[in-house]
Amino acid sequence: MNKLFFFITLAIVLTSIALTYYFTKLSIEDSMTGSQKRSGEKHPLYWVAPMDPNYRRDEPGKSPMGMDLVPVYQEEGNSRREVADSIFIAPHVVHNLGVRTALAKKQNLNTEITTVGYVKYDEDNLIHVHPRVEGWIEKLHIKASGDPVKKNQPLYTLYSPQLVNTQEELIIALHRGDKTLIDAAENRLRSFQVEESLIKELKSKGVVHRTLIFRAPQSGVVDNLKIREGFFVKPSMTLMSIGTLNPIWVEAEVFERQATQVKVGLPVVMTLDHGSTQDWPGQVDYVYPTVDLKNRTVRVRLRFQNPDEILKPNMFAQVRIQLMSRDDVLAVPRQAVIRTGQQNRVVLDLGEGSFKSVAVEIGSVHNDFAEITHGLVEGDRVVISAQFLLDSESSKTSDFKRMSHKSQNSAAENDNPQDDPQMVWVEALVHSVNPSERTINVDHEAIEVWSWPKMRMDLKLTQSIDLSLFKVGMSLHIQISKVGSGGEQYLITEVHIPDDHNDHDHHNSHIDEDAPNHSNMNDDVDDDNHHQHHHH
Repeated sequence: MNKLFFFITLAIVLTSIALTYYFTKLSIEDSMTGSQKRSGEKHPLYWVAPMDPNYRRDEPGKSPMGMDLVPVYQEEGNSRREVADSIFIAPHVVHNLGVRTALAKKQNLNTEITTVGYVKYDEDNLIHVHPRVEGWIEKLHIKASGDPVKKNQPLYTLYSPQLVNTQEELIIALHRGDKTLIDAAENRLRSFQVEESLIKELKSKGVVHRTLIFRAPQSGVVDNLKIREGFFVKPSMTLMSIGTLNPIWVEAEVFERQATQVKVGLPVVMTLDHGSTQDWPGQVDYVYPTVDLKNRTVRVRLRFQNPDEILKPNMFAQVRIQLMSRDDVLAVPRQAVIRTGQQNRVVLDLGEGSFKSVAVEIGSVHNDFAEITHGLVEGDRVVISAQFLLDSESSKTSDFKRMSHKSQNSAAENDNPQDDPQMVWVEALVHSVNPSERTINVDHEAIEVWSWPKMRMDLKLTQSIDLSLFKVGMSLHIQISKVGSGGEQYLITEVHIPDDHNDHDHHNSHIDEDAPNHSNMNDDVDDDNHHQHHHH
């Protein structure tokens, strides 16, 4: 009986051990499988610089400051812009500011360039009138610039001794019957623009004309009339110009950055500046190859038909150059883009009262939309009103406290340096000292409030800190402060050197009165614990 009881007990114990081993192994395998799945799913979206979340790369590497890039995962927030520098605004403040948003989305973008222009003559058909000989204007048949003329209409009557002599030479050659001299005299009269009918009359009648009439070479409008009756003229003078009004040119200017988008043949719509609602269709005729040094603009020549001659030279006009439309262009409302001299930005609505200003690159700009070539993805929500205020708050200025829930707390809480995002205390290890630059290279612990990981970096010291106190391999506590209007620089403003590196009095001489009093910790904890818990 005892043996039977022994074997039953042994069987129960062995069965328990086997079941315990089986379920433990199964639990471990499930745990490992889940971990592997999670590990397999958790791929970094991209890598960012610890101190500049707008600096992104598709693979690990170094930031411009020499720091290791930080991976960003999908699970780390609602959006990649939550990495750093986002702000939170209370719902009632968002309502009071009148914040409105819109989605960045792909669409067909029919862009155009709006500019101004001036009507000009078609210079392909503009003729300048010069005399071929010296003489005096006996009669001017055209009285003023702007007078219309028809082809072969008399312009002016000229007395020229040279013309009289040439006619006499032809008559003498005719009397001698010398064909060579006759041909030479005829050709000379033709070179002086004497009409063929007058040459034939001279040969048939042999009568020399004292004055000769010169006629319009084409129909058009007289412009730039520079002579009056009695003027002495010579070949170097421009007497007048004759231009046509159909077709006509309009000369406009576009900005240097827009010049590459303008091509010959693009359609153009023009409206006059005298209140007319008529649209004049035309096209780009020529893009000039030079940039104006003063205005940084490029001239563009436009051609328009003017059958009723309504368009007149020097008229002022508004023109819209219609660029080629493109499909699936990522665009946002034009007012969402904050354009500065150095950078273009938009303010992202991250949801639940969070906002962040991000840098973007823009392409073509329409009247209502702006193309985004870099910095946003489809579906991002951008702010289209009050964005300038939110953009300034995103730089974490002192006004940020006023807009957050923390503004309702006491002043004592805001005065606590550990709650102030403009400066933090952190444990660091001195790696090297550079006296000439007043910088030290340190390995510091992670700074969660700034989303900084553990890293090695160079930091500059304020003038009040004695550089000789720092030794390679020294472990100490440093206060890092953001300085500048936008917090673009980081300085070591205070230092706490533990007692094992320096004497107590010297240590206290470098601690700010408002900073955490680490020396008091020695009353409650030993040196080892002091080094472990000082940053709390």
